[in-house]
Amino acid sequence: MKKLLLLALLLTTAGCFKPMVYLQHKNHYPVDVFYENQRPERPFDPIQDLEMKGEIPVTQRQLVNRRMLSRGNDAQQKELLLSRLTIQAKKLGADALVAVRYTYYTSTTDNGYVMSGLAVKYKKEY
Repeated sequence: MKKLLLLALLLTTAGCFKPMVYLQHKNHYPVDVFYENQRPERPFDPIQDLEMKGEIPVTQRQLVNRRMLSRGNDAQQKELLLSRLTIQAKKLGADALVAVRYTYYTSTTDNGYVMSGLAVKYKKEY
């Protein structure tokens, strides 16, 4: 009887929980974003190659006893970089960024990154 009651309680409360925010969150950028393995369905003309480079110091959470536990930038830092790149593209009059690529390196003191993409303008459809 107790097991049945517990099962009923679990089933009734399970519907009350929503998925975590990051599962529902979809970023909106000022231009469309297509990664290396994606292409827009619309024809386009290239405007300019864009690239952002930089280094961010290694954080304490990445190190334990002077050993590197995690490498590269976290998801928030990557989103910020992509946001900056899309803003640059928008300023050029682009409709999309294609062939977006993110690479990183880690040294004992820094996380380096390069994010690049091609700013493009969609062709008029008749």
